[in-house]
Amino acid sequence: MHAGKFVFAQLMEFLPWKRLQRAVIKYNGNHYVKRFSCADQFLCMAFAQLTYRESLRDIEACLRTQGAKLYHLGIRAPVSRSTLAEANESRDWRIYAELAQALIAKARVLYASEPFALDLHDSVYALDASTIELCLNLFPWARFAFNRAAVKLHTLLDLRGNIPSFVHVSEALVHEVNILDALIPEPGAFYVLDRGYMDFARLYRFHQQGSFFVIRAKSPLRAKRRYSRRVDRSTGVMCDQSVVLTVYYSHKAYPEPLRRVRIKDLETGKSIVLLTNNWGLPALTIGQLYRSRWQIELFFKWIKQHLRIKAFFGLSSNAVKTQIWIAVAVYVLVAIIKKRLNLPASLYELLQILSLTMFETTPLHQLLSRQPNDVDMLNATKQLTLFDF
Repeated sequence: MHAGKFVFAQLMEFLPWKRLQRAVIKYNGNHYVKRFSCADQFLCMAFAQLTYRESLRDIEACLRTQGAKLYHLGIRAPVSRSTLAEANESRDWRIYAELAQALIAKARVLYASEPFALDLHDSVYALDASTIELCLNLFPWARFAFNRAAVKLHTLLDLRGNIPSFVHVSEALVHEVNILDALIPEPGAFYVLDRGYMDFARLYRFHQQGSFFVIRAKSPLRAKRRYSRRVDRSTGVMCDQSVVLTVYYSHKAYPEPLRRVRIKDLETGKSIVLLTNNWGLPALTIGQLYRSRWQIELFFKWIKQHLRIKAFFGLSSNAVKTQIWIAVAVYVLVAIIKKRLNLPASLYELLQILSLTMFETTPLHQLLSRQPNDVDMLNATKQLTLFDF
């Protein structure tokens, strides 16, 4: 890494630019474009994510004041809000989706050896969706209720490192269970699901592919018990049973036995019923697997708080998806840099440092390896100990 490069330019060196170029060619992103290319668009939007810009006017004002430095940031054309708005509206969002997927593939390799809370060597994924509310007057295409508009961010999170392995952006009308059709089951992997994904035909496809699932059962669950295993109720495991579905269509969709485990929270007294097709793990481990699903809720909370995916710079579906995918790409890019440079700071700390140093020329490793000394900084990051990558 050459001395004297701006921090922003050093960050962008970690991007797979050839993959972006192939996606641009694939979707004709630079068709009839003379000056403001797709690469320029991505750099401007990534700058907005990293520096917490609030609007297109905000992006334009910040970058124009540094006009002499834009070339050294990698931006080859003057930045104006009208040009950026037109690019977000017209250039295919799939260009940046493919770039984000390429970054995700790199990050998953880097985080494959991360420790997991449970003593499991197999991959563990949590699948869930989060709704991003929109203004109905500004985004009428995203209507899903009488007076509401929103999009859904469907995410399959690899719990070994908290890296999203699958991301899909849809209108809020799309039910979560339909996303199971888009997933390719990984043999031997565990998929932890909430009860919104209860569809026995789709779950049986995972079973046939050699994957394991742990899902919370809906109530009431109509099933016939075949036999029960002995359990230690002092651990919170109330029952561990083999059951067969009794409803005709459910049994037709999933004709094989399922394992039913009831877990009780010893503090609150509340209990949940879990279904799984895994017979080898202890019942208590099945309950702990489902408890680990909470990491995806923390992931959604984290990205909504620290990335720009709640206030959008464009009003069309293409502009919204473009901004979300670029936000995901920036998130994964920072996670890659953290691992590649072996940085001790959390992602939150890295983003805060980067947001104030885009135009500095300090070497990236030296800049991000600094330890915060003041107490206020430490207090501000207590909430993020859940995401210490």
